[in-house]
Amino acid sequence: MAAQETIQIRIDAKTKREARKTLEELGLDMSSAVKLFLTNVVNRKGIPFDLKTENGYTLAQEQALLTETEAAKKSGKQFDNLDDLFADLEL
Repeated sequence: MAAQETIQIRIDAKTKREARKTLEELGLDMSSAVKLFLTNVVNRKGIPFDLKTENGYTLAQEQALLTETEAAKKSGKQFDNLDDLFADLEL
């Protein structure tokens, strides 16, 4: 068996307490959960879940939306009022 290493992390008490409670409900302890996470990092050669922004998108999705929005602002039509907009839609 390979030699065992120790990892120390700092985390706020609330997150630790809530994570421990959730993991216990899943039948895991904190150490086992961290081992599962790190094993998955190695197996997948990356983070084993999608990292999402506060808007619920992956970083790539959010960047694509921002790029599309900027392109639309540059090439899209602009109207001074609703009447002009609706008149354009009727064409």
